[in-house]
Amino acid sequence: MEDIKTKILLVEDDKNLGFVIKDNLEQHGYDVTLCEDGEIAWKTFNKKTYDVCLLDVMLPKKDGFSLAEEIRKKNDQVPIIFTSAKSMKEDKLQGFKSGGDDYLTKPFSMEELEARIEVFLKRSSTGKVKTNNILELGSYTLDYNRLMLKHPTALEQKLTQKEADLLRTFAIHIDKTLKREELLNSIWGDDDYFMGRSMDVFISKIRKYLKDDPRLEIVNVHGVGFKLVLHT
Repeated sequence: MEDIKTKILLVEDDKNLGFVIKDNLEQHGYDVTLCEDGEIAWKTFNKKTYDVCLLDVMLPKKDGFSLAEEIRKKNDQVPIIFTSAKSMKEDKLQGFKSGGDDYLTKPFSMEELEARIEVFLKRSSTGKVKTNNILELGSYTLDYNRLMLKHPTALEQKLTQKEADLLRTFAIHIDKTLKREELLNSIWGDDDYFMGRSMDVFISKIRKYLKDDPRLEIVNVHGVGFKLVLHT
């Protein structure tokens, strides 16, 4: 770990579980702030800058999905990982739609939680990105390091890390078909059903972001994957 510790906002109303997660993460060098309800967590988030948010879904006063939506209004970039006993696909999809980047179903191992946190920290580190930081997509410019999508006649669009990862991959391979499982493994680290559904949500968002250039189209290649096409 670096001298400046990674700051994590942990929101968990189960006191025992909250203590265990906090203690384990702190032993691995993280600076963890634990909150036991959604309202306190929202007030805490506004007082300090965090590198990762770990949100339980079922919280008193303000549930995790609502909290994520509030966080996203203020910060489009901070990774949000949901931790929940709710394992239905509808719950996971709601988590991604509310602004979550990952969804970890309880019970989970601390090793898995730490691995997922590290994935986001590596992707968020601008120092890790050496090439293709600025990419042109039709009339758009993707500033990958700043997680920003620019257009000459529209407002700048802030992106989440996963949105930027996905759009950057499309931009680098423009007009080429990308296999669905390759996208899932490279960006989500998994190609299971639920991750696939979450990727569909992100692709729908990106399509909306690109609406001001009618030449750009993300095409579904049936049974294979997707392709970003620049029509001439």
